Amino acid sequence: MIFSSPFFLFVFLPVVIISYYAVTMVSKKAALKNAVLTIFSLIFYAWGGAEFIFLLILSTFSDYVIALLIMRSSGGRKRLYVASSIAINLGLLCYFKYANFLILLLDSFISGVGISQVAASSIALPIGISFFTFHRLSYIIDVYRGTRRAFINVLDFFLYVTMFPQLIAGPIVRFHEISDQIKSRTESIHLLYEGVLYFCWGLIKKTVFANSCGEIADAIFNLSPDALDTKTAWLGVSAYTIQIYFDFSAYSDMAIGLAMIFGFRLPENFNRPYSAISLTDFWRRWHMTLTRWFRDYLYIPLGGNKKGALRTYLNLMIVFILCGLWHGAYLPFLIWGLYHGGFLIIERFTGLRNLSTERYILSRRVITLLIVMVGWVIFRSNSFSQLSSFISAMFLPKNLPLPFHLIPIINSRNIFFFLLASIVFILPTNLSVTRYLLQNDKPLVILARLALITVGVPYSIALIASGSYNPFIYFRF
Repeated sequence: MIFSSPFFLFVFLPVVIISYYAVTMVSKKAALKNAVLTIFSLIFYAWGGAEFIFLLILSTFSDYVIALLIMRSSGGRKRLYVASSIAINLGLLCYFKYANFLILLLDSFISGVGISQVAASSIALPIGISFFTFHRLSYIIDVYRGTRRAFINVLDFFLYVTMFPQLIAGPIVRFHEISDQIKSRTESIHLLYEGVLYFCWGLIKKTVFANSCGEIADAIFNLSPDALDTKTAWLGVSAYTIQIYFDFSAYSDMAIGLAMIFGFRLPENFNRPYSAISLTDFWRRWHMTLTRWFRDYLYIPLGGNKKGALRTYLNLMIVFILCGLWHGAYLPFLIWGLYHGGFLIIERFTGLRNLSTERYILSRRVITLLIVMVGWVIFRSNSFSQLSSFISAMFLPKNLPLPFHLIPIINSRNIFFFLLASIVFILPTNLSVTRYLLQNDKPLVILARLALITVGVPYSIALIASGSYNPFIYFRF
């Protein structure tokens, strides 16, 4: 079920809100409210992944039991329970997400030595498995560390794992960030209003900006290498750079807004990443909840930067190799992780990450953005030949006529919203349009919010009704 689908907007969401607030009128107990949200969250998941609903329920219940055992144990037995949970979670993740890739690698190897290939059917990927696996691991590790106690009420834990706003594509909410809100929270008109604004803003970002740029990016990335020249390649890369940001940040805004409607405060996931002045700065701004998860549960336990320079470089590379593979068992994702990890090591080795933010800001922003854009070419490419043809076209001047079938895609509407979205590249570093637009009470900003509701939302709904929307990019991770 997609946040920007008619069924979600006009059937599922209204029913959930009415049911939830009907319960709050009867009782203020969090347990009853949590039960309502848990039931609807499981329905939400079953709508798009019914074949995996029992896997989600059983594996989540397994972690519920293991966390209680951890809390009541000590020493070696406690570590054994943690290890068993990690093994179960990562085992399921590796099987569903990486088995097909490993079989292909095995086939390519054994076919080279004359052995029959492995006969295996394609293994379907449960939606959201990367996200709810990281939620469950956060729960187990936080309970093991003693920073939070395990939930006694099984529905409380199920709500943490399956809460539908963040179930499919995040944000990745570490357990200690939300455990108190699950036990006790207060809904308010102000929070409901703010949540609706966040959701509407995310809806507009997705349907208007991300999808317009996505049409351009998809058309150009589908061109044959012979039809690709410098101007087209840069247009395609720029369109995809904007698309993936607006698409993913739109989902995050919608998730944050939905959570607010039910009394929750989820962490922000983006903070002007394209205004970063280094790759280190970029990863402090892009998909921040994933970055913090890797920092807290992998980078620091590996030793962080406390065991010398070489160990720090190794730890960084391990984190970003796994960050790349987290997105999927696909060689370009691995290369993308190596690419970013390599630049982070270079920045740390040369000291570029430590330059004063007062110096060379413009040039550093431009260089960082170029590095990020080349990284997105790696991320988006379907093959090495496509990657090489794109990089070649970007940096070796070549001028060709615009392909005829591209002309209808590069129309005035798509170009207008592409150019409007491109403003994100040049805004001041610390200006968050989302926070400024949704949390500022200046008269002009209030008028902008009114236009958002009265013009932007109906236009988005009209686009949805016309069928001009597509799934969020991060749904496939």
